[in-house]
Amino acid sequence: MHIDWKKTITIALDIVIGGYLVAAFTAFNKPDDTAKICTKVSINIQDETTNGFINTKEIKSRLEKSHLYPLAKPMKYVDARKIEETLKSSPFVNNSECYKTQDGHVCINITQRMPTIRIKAINGDDYYLDDKNRIMPNSHYTSDLIIATGYINRWFAQNYVSQLGNVLMSSDLWKNQIEQINILPNHGVELVPRVGNHIVYIGKMPESNYKSERKKLIYDFVKKKMDRLEKFYKYGLSQAGWNKYSYINLEFDNQIICKKQIEN
Repeated sequence: MHIDWKKTITIALDIVIGGYLVAAFTAFNKPDDTAKICTKVSINIQDETTNGFINTKEIKSRLEKSHLYPLAKPMKYVDARKIEETLKSSPFVNNSECYKTQDGHVCINITQRMPTIRIKAINGDDYYLDDKNRIMPNSHYTSDLIIATGYINRWFAQNYVSQLGNVLMSSDLWKNQIEQINILPNHGVELVPRVGNHIVYIGKMPESNYKSERKKLIYDFVKKKMDRLEKFYKYGLSQAGWNKYSYINLEFDNQIICKKQIEN
């Protein structure tokens, strides 16, 4: 069998040259990632004005401390996933998303955890509960959230006080009227309104070992008590005067027990 070495060598050279040209063409048309620099960083906190736990300055500081802030860095070394994971580890962040664009722009989108109630227990605990009944640490955050005080451990806060707070905060009337929940040693519930120099006692919340059942029981209990209180406000205190009574007891279904203010 005769091999045409000249023809074989020519074909091999053509293949090598062709491969080189393809590689060169690709390299010419594909930008060098290491040469691309991050020229802009956008941090978007979707509910910054609503929650206020974190702001863009704090996010930038957090990334700088972790050596992850991307500005002026080669885009190739900007680790979007690591930025996301670092921000998600914050106790105030619900979710984070980071992505890069071809023009050197790094975009960071953040959603915050939503606080629903603040706990200031008699044992010294001071923290928030979010809308998923998870504990959030205390911060410089200020708002019109209802404050729960008294004999509250963390388990009771997450399983009972949170449900009570959710029902009150779901109503425009009570969200604005009730400023404090106080839990007595026997877990009886007192409510302190913004208007009127009195305290409202609604009794002890119903108990259950099952989460879904507990939620419904507490919702029905609180709703019933607050509907009675609303009617009493409308047809009782509006006539007698908001400062006539110091204590309003709604514990029993068939009666409202009121204690008059002591006149000096």
